[in-house]
Amino acid sequence: MYGMLYESVQHYVQKEYGMEVWKKVCRIVDCKHNTFKTHQIYPDKLMPDIAAALSACTGESFDFCMNFFGKCFVRFFSNFGYDKMIRSTGRYFCDFLQSIDNIHLIMRFTYPKMKSPSMQLTSMDDSGAIILYRSGRTGMSKYLIGQMTEVAREFYGLEIKAYVVESQNDISGGTAGPIKLTDGPLTVIVKYRLDFDNREYMAKRVNTAAHPSQLKMPTVNLNVFLELFPFTFVLNHEMKITHAGEKIVETWIMHNPGANPKAFIGTHIMDLFYCRRPKDTTINWDTLIQMRAVLFEFELIRTGHNRAAYDAVINMDFENYDDMLLNEAQNVALAKAKELTEKNADNPDEEPSEEEIDPATGERRASQGLRSILLKGQMFYIKDVDSLIFLCSPLIENLDELHGIGLYLNDLNPHGLSRELVMAGWQHCSKLEMMFEKEEQRSDELEKSLELADSWKRQGDDLLYSMIPRPIAERMRMGHEHVCQSFEEVSVIFMEVMNIYDSGSTNVQEAMQAVNALNKVFSALDEEIISPFVYKVETVGMVYMAVSGAPDINPLHAEHACDLAMRVIKKVKSLHLPDVAIRVGINSGPVVAGVVGLKVPRYCLFGDTVNTASRMESSCDPWKIQLSTYTAEKVRDVGYKVESRGTVQVKGKGEMETYWLLGGPQD
Repeated sequence: MYGMLYESVQHYVQKEYGMEVWKKVCRIVDCKHNTFKTHQIYPDKLMPDIAAALSACTGESFDFCMNFFGKCFVRFFSNFGYDKMIRSTGRYFCDFLQSIDNIHLIMRFTYPKMKSPSMQLTSMDDSGAIILYRSGRTGMSKYLIGQMTEVAREFYGLEIKAYVVESQNDISGGTAGPIKLTDGPLTVIVKYRLDFDNREYMAKRVNTAAHPSQLKMPTVNLNVFLELFPFTFVLNHEMKITHAGEKIVETWIMHNPGANPKAFIGTHIMDLFYCRRPKDTTINWDTLIQMRAVLFEFELIRTGHNRAAYDAVINMDFENYDDMLLNEAQNVALAKAKELTEKNADNPDEEPSEEEIDPATGERRASQGLRSILLKGQMFYIKDVDSLIFLCSPLIENLDELHGIGLYLNDLNPHGLSRELVMAGWQHCSKLEMMFEKEEQRSDELEKSLELADSWKRQGDDLLYSMIPRPIAERMRMGHEHVCQSFEEVSVIFMEVMNIYDSGSTNVQEAMQAVNALNKVFSALDEEIISPFVYKVETVGMVYMAVSGAPDINPLHAEHACDLAMRVIKKVKSLHLPDVAIRVGINSGPVVAGVVGLKVPRYCLFGDTVNTASRMESSCDPWKIQLSTYTAEKVRDVGYKVESRGTVQVKGKGEMETYWLLGGPQD
C-alpha cells in the first residue's frame, strides 16, 4: 500500500486518540516509521496490524477500527485536492459508485504501483444499490465500508448504511491473501448492500424515456464506428469478435507473427485478449451488459519473436491466402529464429548463459519482441445489431511506450486527444522525473533529520534520567514543576573510597592517578546498581550515595541495600587497586525526596535517616559494612548474618549501638 493511506491513519489516530496512543500502537506492531512517505510502498499487513493494536488500546472492535481508517482516508485525501475529483464524477451518489473503477485508473498515473481493487455497481433501486468488490487483499472489506459511508456523508449529504451481503475468500484481520487450496489464483469477492434514498436518481437517470428527436434519427452504419475508432471490435452473444477496426487487426498480426491473419474475426475475445480491468471478471454477455458504465482494459495476447513463432510462420498454408505477404513482425520472427538456429548449429553443446535462463522456469528465455498493447475503453450495447461494441484507444503514456508497442502517431485516433497526450507525456516526463527525484531526495533528508532528532531526544532522555528518576521526570514534563514526595521507610547507603588522594599533595600526576582510580571504583559501583531495587542518588567527592525504596517503593529495601553493599565490597576488591579501600554505612527510616535546582537539577533525599546513614559510613572501618540498630534488626529477622559492634560515638547523635554486616542468608 502507498504511504498516503498510512499517513491518514497516523494523522487521525493522533488527532482522535492522542499522541501517546499512537506511540503505544507503534510499539505494539513494532513500527519503526516515524513518518510515512506519500509515494512509498509499505507492507499491506501493517494496516490490519495497526487496527488490531488500536483495538487493544482503546477497547473498540477491530471492524470499528478498520471502518474508522476508511473514513480517515476520505477526510485526508482532501488535502491533496482529490475531493474535487470525487465531486466531479456526477450529481448523484450512484454516479460516484459507477465511477470508482475509473477513478482508480486515473490515479494509476500518479501511483503507478497501486494495486487497486475492482468495484462495479451491479444493481440499483429506490432504496439503495449493490456493489461488487474484487481484490487480491483480504481483511479490507470493513475499510471499504468506512470509505463509502464517509464519501456519501461528506460529498453527497447522505447517511447510508453499508453491510456485507456475500463474501468469498475474505479473511478478517489480515491482508496476506486468501488461503489457496488449489494452484489457481484466488480473489476476494465481497457483495455490499448500500441503503440510502435513491429515488431522485432512479427517476431522473434510469427511468427517463428517450427524447422524440432520438427516435427519429436514422440508422448509422457500423463501419462508421470502425473508422472513427480503428482499435474497436464488436462482440456477439457468444463473446466472439464479429467486426474489428483496421488498426487492432494489424496490431494483432504484428504481435502474433505465427498466427493466421484471418483468424482474428470469429475468435473468442478471451483467446486474443487478457482482461486486466476489472479484475477476475467473468467475460460473458450478461456480465458485460450490467457493466456498461465501467472502463475495461484488455491486454493483447502475443506469441513474441521466438521459436514457436518461427515454426508457425514456416508451417503456414500460404496457398489458402489471397495475395498475402509476410508482415513486418513475421519477417522479424523469421530472421530471429534463423539466427537462433544457426547459433545452435555452430555450438550444439554450448550451455545457455545466465541472462538466457529464466529463473522462474529454469529454461531458456524466449527472445523479446514488441511490448503488449493495452486497450482502454467502454462497452456499449447496439440494439440494431444486437451486439456489444468496445469503443477503445491504446493506453500509451509517451513516445518510448508508443515505439515499444510498435505503433506510430498516425495510428492513433485523429479526432481524439491520444496524440496530444502522448506528446505531452513525452515532453513532461523528464521534468516530472527530475521533480520526483528531488522530492524523494528531500523526503530522504527529512527522514534522516527525524531519525537524528529521535537519536538526540533519546540521548537527552538518557541524560535526564541519569539525573532525575524517570517517573519524576515524566511528571515534571506534564507540568508538575515542584515534585516533592515523602516515603515512610527506605534504606540509605553511603559508600566512601579511602586512600585515593592526599589533599595536601601538589603533584599533578598523583591527582590524575587518583581521578582514574576513583573513576574505576565508581564505574564498578554503577554496574551493581539494579533498577528499580536500588537508585543511585549522587556522588560527592569520594562518597557514593544510593537508596533503596525510593523513588520506587520497595518493601524489601533493607535486604536490597545490604545485598548492594556486599556486592560492591566484593567488586572493589576484585579491582586490585593498591592502597584503595572502601567502607559502607546503611540506615533505614523515613525520608523526603524532591528535585532541587534549575541549571543541573538533582533528585535529593532529606531527613534524619540520611544524616544517620552518613554517620554510619564515616564511623565505619575499611572493608566493613556498618548498620544502624533498626536496619540490623530488619535484615537479621530474614536470615542475614550481623554482629554487634557495641556502642559508637556518633557525631550529633551521641552514643549509638551499631552492627557489622557479615553475610547474607545464603552465606
